[in-house]
Amino acid sequence: MSMVVIPAIDLKDGRCVRLRQGDMNQETSYSQDPPAMAQHWEGLGAQRLHVVDLNGAVDGKPKNFDHVLAITQAISIPVQVGGGIRSLDTIREYLSHGVSKVVLGTAVLEDPSLLEEASREFPDRILIGVDVKDGMVAVHGWTNVSDSTPEDVFQSLKPYALSGVIFTEISRDGMLDGPNLPALEHAARNSPFPVIASGGVTRVEDIHAVKKLGPNICGVIVGKALYEGTLTLSAAMEAASSVPC
Repeated sequence: MSMVVIPAIDLKDGRCVRLRQGDMNQETSYSQDPPAMAQHWEGLGAQRLHVVDLNGAVDGKPKNFDHVLAITQAISIPVQVGGGIRSLDTIREYLSHGVSKVVLGTAVLEDPSLLEEASREFPDRILIGVDVKDGMVAVHGWTNVSDSTPEDVFQSLKPYALSGVIFTEISRDGMLDGPNLPALEHAARNSPFPVIASGGVTRVEDIHAVKKLGPNICGVIVGKALYEGTLTLSAAMEAASSVPC
């Protein structure tokens, strides 16, 4: 069983950037042309892209919608999108304009009815972002920490027809110091849906380590490591497919 490697494109003010631990004031800009960046990853063999509207995540509504749609129109591989998706209308808008799956985060905690309606109308096209800081789930673009644990969220997700869970360890995101393997293993063991790992993957050895956590880890999102060159997409994909679960 192979594990899919998903390059990340984080959008801020129409640019491709990476943040350190989700801090909007600590950014590195990599491109002014998001569609070209998407084509770059597709050309290197990516099977899927993970796109985040950083402004939307903080503001609570899409801010880079046109840039996201430009990405979906520029490539043929599936695109999953998160950031500021907190209404059924926004979900419908994205999915009707070429986005393959949407990622809900804060909305799940603050409006459970949205999750119920979205999963009923779009079964298996909804991913849940579980973003963790100091063992608790963070919300509003990681600017606030809730009183919910990952286990609380996993338990609440069981009744719904979801595509999977994206588990992000915020302290590792954009830091290039490796993933939090114990936290990921715990998530894989407790999540009722397949888990996509995110945060800290830096080198080939990290891909091997994540893959060995078991078959419930179905994918890994890689961002800064690809942009900084500590990991190539081809090497990541080879590692993801070559290590037996």
